[in-house]
Amino acid sequence: MGDVSDGTGDPNGPEAGGLTAVLAEAGAGARPRPETRSPYRAMPDADRSALWRRRLHEAEAGLTRYLVSRGDELHLTDWFALQSEIFADLPGPGAPAAEWQRVFFRGQALMERFLVARYGEEVLAAWARSNAEVHREVEPDYGRGAADPIHRIARQAELYGSDYEFDDDPAPSAERAALTITHCAIWDYREQARRSGVRITLASPCTYCTEALSANIRAKGHRPSHRLHNGPTGHGCRWEACAPEAATTDESRES
Repeated sequence: MGDVSDGTGDPNGPEAGGLTAVLAEAGAGARPRPETRSPYRAMPDADRSALWRRRLHEAEAGLTRYLVSRGDELHLTDWFALQSEIFADLPGPGAPAAEWQRVFFRGQALMERFLVARYGEEVLAAWARSNAEVHREVEPDYGRGAADPIHRIARQAELYGSDYEFDDDPAPSAERAALTITHCAIWDYREQARRSGVRITLASPCTYCTEALSANIRAKGHRPSHRLHNGPTGHGCRWEACAPEAATTDESRES
């Protein structure tokens, strides 16, 4: 089960209520981007749209799954109203990726607000794990082992226009792969959204993002680790995924 473009992408490469702000495209007033990038810099617009749709599906289906798992009474009129807001005025076939970006940002903000208002910020980790179970089924396996979830993080970073690079030493492999986001453009979006009047639920996007990415890596059978940083290039992070056997070997060497 997946949401891919019409076959124009490389199967081994890019992905085959209230106000909403959309990030500016590179070259349209956006911050200059470095020359050394991943191969996803040239991701076709159709593949970008497909990844926005898949992420929206993972989040909404994951929220449905999480709410059912709680077993407590849910006011269905509130739930149906939320779904109607999430899926309001969906773009038509062939709409540019920016339109699906808008829908995803709106949906993510609505779902965060819905959960935090009812259960508190502490439930976001459980929602992330529930989303990851959906991710396990809908995100294709490309046969690259630990490099697969790191490539997914790279594709997501590309959607936002973040600056990132794969670690060269060691190079991404089936046993271990790592990626460094030197400038996270999600922070840029949040400030742009705040200035546009969008109500921001979380003090930091890392609160949910780190839980979600870690859960996705685990759902695909790999061990995640990450490190946040904030420096001259702005907010960023480093992510690593490794096969369980590789993690066991490292631990035995350290002991």
